Amino acid sequence: MDQNRRFLLARRPDGEPVPEDFSLVTQAIPTPPPGGLVVRNHYASLDPAQRGWMDDTESYMPPIPLGDPVRATTVGVVHASDNPDFAVGQWVMGLNALEDYSVAVPGGFTMPIAVDAVASPSNYLSALGAVGLTAYFGLKEVAKPQPGETLLVSGAAGAVGSAVGQIGKIMGCRVIGIAGGPDKCRRLLDDYGFDAAIDYRGKDHAALVTEITAAAPDGVNVVFENVGGAVLEAEVYTLARNARIVLCGLISEYNATEKHGLQNLWQILARRATIHGFLIADYAHRFAEGGAQMAQWLSEGKLRADEDVQQGLENAYDAFMRLFSGANTGKLVLKIA
Repeated sequence: MDQNRRFLLARRPDGEPVPEDFSLVTQAIPTPPPGGLVVRNHYASLDPAQRGWMDDTESYMPPIPLGDPVRATTVGVVHASDNPDFAVGQWVMGLNALEDYSVAVPGGFTMPIAVDAVASPSNYLSALGAVGLTAYFGLKEVAKPQPGETLLVSGAAGAVGSAVGQIGKIMGCRVIGIAGGPDKCRRLLDDYGFDAAIDYRGKDHAALVTEITAAAPDGVNVVFENVGGAVLEAEVYTLARNARIVLCGLISEYNATEKHGLQNLWQILARRATIHGFLIADYAHRFAEGGAQMAQWLSEGKLRADEDVQQGLENAYDAFMRLFSGANTGKLVLKIA
């Protein structure tokens, strides 16, 4: 390829993104800046967080500027380098964008990866990347579940949720998952080893509270929250005393023009519960430690990590929207090269 295709943010989405919010342009392949490098992206991670980066609102990362490519974690090969620490042909992972070629600069997030140690380089975007490490550190270091405690995971059939549930089982928890649809609930039980699965679809607040309570009659000790909205509203009525909520994501609200929020904070007070906002970036200095443990569990057959690999940068919009329709069946990855 002698040109660089780039998937740009053309305008800020109002609610659910539409194709007109983006454009696919072709430009010249960039050259490395002093001390930097150019990465030929092979795989890109598609994540709910990218929807938040498209809004012009204050967050943990700056908004994607209009006219820039959509920010994404990628794995790829060094195409050109002006940095002695990165040789042409070397595999790397970094925070780049949905484009064929990305410029990486010193002091950024780019790091070498050992692709010979994995079945596919895309594994560094799933179990051995931010997804797996979010589950690992969010549960182990933030929630600190104890053997015998009940762990409730929302968005449980997703990439993060399925990993959280499996790690919870490894740590001796009883694990309940909330997911959308009978097929996803079946996967929780048959593929990921959850103890119970709850389908939230078609259920009002009272019905959802009833089902969670039936699955956890003594209350929920740990909630790993990926969904928010009505699901979180129901969960807080089922907490055990001193429960911990790890707030990792709120995907049900990312495309909402009016945010739902949590309406019943009194339940948090009454049950002496805590809510901890969690970002994996806070554990970047410990990625090697977490990655080694995840790799060990994978090799021992204790952990399963499914990937939903979609093909082609030209299909970036359709692939991205699978996150919000629930069509993805594992960590959503876009194969670019």
